[in-house]
Amino acid sequence: MTKGFTWRISLIVAFLFISFLYLTPTLVSPLPSWWKGFLPKDKIHLGLDLQGGTHLVMEVETQKAVEGSLDLISTDLEDTLNAQNIRFKRVAKVGGDRVQLVLYDRGSADNVQKLVKKKYPDLELLPLFDEGGFVNMQLRINEKEAQVRKDKAVQQALETIRNRIDQFGVSEPIIQREGISHIVVQLPGIKDPKRAIELIGKTARLEFKLVDENVNAVTATPSSIPEDDEILVEKKTDPATGAVSETPLVVKRKAMITGDLLTDAQVRIDSQYNQPYVAIEFNSTGARLFDQVTAANVGKRFAIVLDNNIYSAPVIRERISGGSAQISGSFTEKEASDLGIVLRAGSLPAPVKIIQNVTVGPSLGQDSINKGLIAGLIGVALVVVFMTIYYKLSGLVANFGMVLNIIFLMGSLSALGATLTLPGIAAIVLLIGMSVDSNVLIFERIREELRLGKTPMASIDAGYDKAFLTIMDSHVTTLITAAVLFQFGTGPVKGFAVSLSLGIIINLFTSLLATRVVFDLFLDRVRVKRLSI
Repeated sequence: MTKGFTWRISLIVAFLFISFLYLTPTLVSPLPSWWKGFLPKDKIHLGLDLQGGTHLVMEVETQKAVEGSLDLISTDLEDTLNAQNIRFKRVAKVGGDRVQLVLYDRGSADNVQKLVKKKYPDLELLPLFDEGGFVNMQLRINEKEAQVRKDKAVQQALETIRNRIDQFGVSEPIIQREGISHIVVQLPGIKDPKRAIELIGKTARLEFKLVDENVNAVTATPSSIPEDDEILVEKKTDPATGAVSETPLVVKRKAMITGDLLTDAQVRIDSQYNQPYVAIEFNSTGARLFDQVTAANVGKRFAIVLDNNIYSAPVIRERISGGSAQISGSFTEKEASDLGIVLRAGSLPAPVKIIQNVTVGPSLGQDSINKGLIAGLIGVALVVVFMTIYYKLSGLVANFGMVLNIIFLMGSLSALGATLTLPGIAAIVLLIGMSVDSNVLIFERIREELRLGKTPMASIDAGYDKAFLTIMDSHVTTLITAAVLFQFGTGPVKGFAVSLSLGIIINLFTSLLATRVVFDLFLDRVRVKRLSI
């Protein structure tokens, strides 16, 4: 062969082989037993609109994140004042943007002001005021700092939700931020949407709090207990009857240890009672605190609280060293597994509420696939007929390039693990037209050269050369548009952009190289006086 046919044909054959290799898991089911090792095993991933699933729009209650950070500041200030032997009456969060310190005298207040300015330079220190014989000091979080914390809360919530979904085992989920405080979650092919929603939305704030044994929980009311106490409920489920009992307990508001110090949480089975429980491991800081707390409170009850619900409240029998503990309760295996997932993935920095919940049924997804395929087949058929009638034998060359386009594109989607959506199918149909459009530009150029009296070979050379820049210009501008859609689009729009981008790159290869090989190969073998175009 001449004119470098060998490398061009080899390249086309190699791309065909690789495309069919990656498409085999999609086309052949089940795969043969010898299909092992490095051979691809994943089918083309289908989006939510093609295989059904759940679409959620969640709103992060960012103000709660700001209030949570103020709670941490007040706890830290309380510990700092105790460590420096500064007398105070109370340190607590007031409103949604400030922390108040109630001190006994102005001298203490002056010392605390210096300490606060150094420790929390980002907080605004308001003027002191006297009330009821005490000196009141307030720290306020300014609007700019509050916005920074809100933004971080949304980012942290996004990562936490992603970690939970990854551990839940959903294939190809779409999780992304939308607007200031919204998160979009798409779970294709999920079979238990209710469980997934509960898992995603659980705040999972784990706290270990001491039970106040000096207060009768049965008769206690919010107004009759000390300010630093609160009433929580311990729920127990009878495994035999399924009946749920609720026992009120009075616990200290201040958490001795929080779930932020956990490194692992795994489900175990109690060999004695054959009941599942969650074994937890603390990091070095958590292990040290757990050791200190259990050593100082032997004989007292220690409530394990998740999202303000008490899972269990065992008595501390002895000092617990080593950084290990367990959360037991009337769990089913599914409940224990879900608890392990949320603890491993971390707690949400603020509660999230679901403002949109749309479930797409598998039958609707299959209907979308069928209609998309019908639309694609009709488009291909019409293009094939038009090109054959209008451009005769040369039209068959264009049709060959179009078929290569589709095969290469589907193979690329499978190889890259991209998700095919209904808009993605629309992009494929669009690319059928783009493929033919490139050939139309080339063929019209060839016709012009033939009218000038040039030979078929010279006309083809000139046609491809003169159409090259026009084709490159149109494809590059379309590729830029696809890149913008991918960067700023959401869900199905990204699917459209991915299919469009891949198709544009592939179409450049097929229209400028693959179809040219067919012409060159034919004219090299056959002496043609008149080109069928």
